[in-house]
Amino acid sequence: MEIYTLAREFADSWALLALVLVFLGVVIWAFRPGSRGVHQNAAGIPFRHDDRPAADSGPSQEALK
Repeated sequence: MEIYTLAREFADSWALLALVLVFLGVVIWAFRPGSRGVHQNAAGIPFRHDDRPAADSGPSQEALK
């Protein structure tokens, strides 16, 4: 049996099964019951400093001159 044929049969069966299981694992992990707070926190990041700009945490303008 050629290497290509063996690799092709593996990819058609076991690799496909492994990728489907990984996909299902990621979907289940993303929609698990305890992750609602994490997703709500991440969804609110763009709006945290909506009323005023965030404090500058980078180097000061004086140091850049």
